[in-house]
Amino acid sequence: MDFGTIIGLIAGIAVIAYGMFSGGDVSSYIDVSSMIVTIGGGICSNMMGFSLADSIKALKVLPLIFKEPKSSAMSTIRTLVELSQKARREGLLALESAQSELQDDFLKKAMELVVDGIEAEIVKTTMQLDIDSMAVRHQNAQAYFKGLAGQFPAWGLIGTLLGLINLLRSLDDPSSIGPAMALALVTTFYGSILANFVCNPIISKLGGNSAEEIRLREMMMEGVLSIQSGENPRLMEHKLKTFLSPDQRAEYEAASKGQEKQEGPRP
Repeated sequence: MDFGTIIGLIAGIAVIAYGMFSGGDVSSYIDVSSMIVTIGGGICSNMMGFSLADSIKALKVLPLIFKEPKSSAMSTIRTLVELSQKARREGLLALESAQSELQDDFLKKAMELVVDGIEAEIVKTTMQLDIDSMAVRHQNAQAYFKGLAGQFPAWGLIGTLLGLINLLRSLDDPSSIGPAMALALVTTFYGSILANFVCNPIISKLGGNSAEEIRLREMMMEGVLSIQSGENPRLMEHKLKTFLSPDQRAEYEAASKGQEKQEGPRP
C-alpha cells in the first residue's frame, strides 16, 4: 500500500472540505444536475476518442495507484547475482530448477529462453519487445486520463454557460440571480476539482510507476544477458548498481556487507 497517495488523498479532501465549510452553506456546492453535466459529459466525450476496451483497461489500472511496486530494484539485483553465481558454479542448465522460485514473470520468461539455449541477440530482442509493448500499454492508460483532465474543465465551462443562459431567462426575479449564479459556477468547480485533484495526480502516478517498471525491466535484461555470457557475478553486480540512486546504492551496499559478515565472503 502506497501511504503517500493515501495521505495526499485524505489531506486534499480535508482541504477542500475546509474551504467549503468556511464559506458557509455546504449545500450550495452540491448539485446533481451539475455533476451529471460535468462528469457525464467529460466521460462520454473522452470515450468517443478511445475504444471501449481502452476505457475498461484504463479504469482497471486505478487500484494500482494505491499499491507499491511488487519488485524492488535492490531485491532484483540480489536475485540476479544469486542466479549468476549458480550458473557460474553449475552451468546455465542448473538455472532450470531456480525458475520456479522467481516471482517476476518477465524475468522468469527470460531465464527460460536462456536455459533453452536461445541466442543472446534473440533473447535481447524478445525482452526489448516486451518492454516496448508494456510502455505502449502504460502510455495508453495515461493518455486516457490526460483526455479526462482536459474534458472535465471544458464540460464544467459548458455547465456554467448552461447555468448562465438559465440565469438570463430569470432576470425579472432579482432574488433568484444570486443563487442561480452560484449554481452556474458549481460546474466549473467540479471540472477543476476532477482535473487537478483526480486526473492529474493519477497521470503523474502512472507515469512514475511506468518509468520505474521500465527501468527495472531494463536492469533485468542487462542482468540476464550478463548471466548468459558468463560474466563475473561481481562485475555484473557492479554494473547493475548503476541503475540505483545514490541512496539506494548506499543502502544496498550496507545490506550486502551485513550479509557477508553473517554468511562469509561470496565466491
